[in-house]
Amino acid sequence: MSEPTPTTVLAGTDAESAEHFAVNGWVLTDTLGPEGAEEVRRWVEEVAEWPLDGGDWLHHRELTEHGPALCRTENFTPFHPGLHDLLRTGPMVEIASNLLGEPAVLYKEKINYKLPGGAGYAPHQDAPAYPFIDSHVSCMVAVDDATEANGCLEVVSGAHHEIHAMEDGVIVDRVVDRLEWRTVPVRAGQTLWFHSRTPHRSGPNHTDVPRRALYPTYNARSEGDLRDEYYAEKLEAFRSGGRADGMVRVSLINDFRGIAVPEDHDDDHLDDHLDDHAGAGS
Repeated sequence: MSEPTPTTVLAGTDAESAEHFAVNGWVLTDTLGPEGAEEVRRWVEEVAEWPLDGGDWLHHRELTEHGPALCRTENFTPFHPGLHDLLRTGPMVEIASNLLGEPAVLYKEKINYKLPGGAGYAPHQDAPAYPFIDSHVSCMVAVDDATEANGCLEVVSGAHHEIHAMEDGVIVDRVVDRLEWRTVPVRAGQTLWFHSRTPHRSGPNHTDVPRRALYPTYNARSEGDLRDEYYAEKLEAFRSGGRADGMVRVSLINDFRGIAVPEDHDDDHLDDHLDDHAGAGS
């Protein structure tokens, strides 16, 4: 992993932010502040308590050394007023619109929990996982401090003008090795915005505290409000079953390195199952 370097925090809604984003493919903003971060933390904890089944939201779990753990929730804004307003109105939409250069609308949303022992994500670009649209921007709203130890994001500056060579949705090693990766720690309440073609990755959580984050994605409103179509497409794709490599299927690409929880999970055989996938979640 590359060494963390201080990152300038910009306003998000000004010309300087838009220029930084256009040149580098990412920008860091101070979106929530300490009080806002605490409120969002409570909201995320509320969502995490929702049942695994019985709602139209999507919960995903992974198998860690501590046992099964929640790794992602999607499609939650219709069922949580606070998160709905945060992600669909106000400063978040204003910043997304500034970075896109035109009015933006929410395309999709997820919470990545990355609890202690949670897996990371292989080097990838998001664009191949986003059907229907050409112009989109994503961001990581840090619910907890994201550090090198608990698996903060790494990004590549200026590499967002093309889709790089991939295999199974993951950037191939020969490309990864020649890219210059930058580790970006993000304080709780800050937001790291990145283009859907910006290469990024993250490591596993080696600490005993969670690294939770909201990940909304916005598209240009001129392309349409396609959120419902996105989730319909994703659910249809997921009906074909899980991943052949035994990892959790959380996306239309196979970048996540979390191990799927077996249907016949038994804590007495946890170590055996983890050994079968040793090295895959790093």
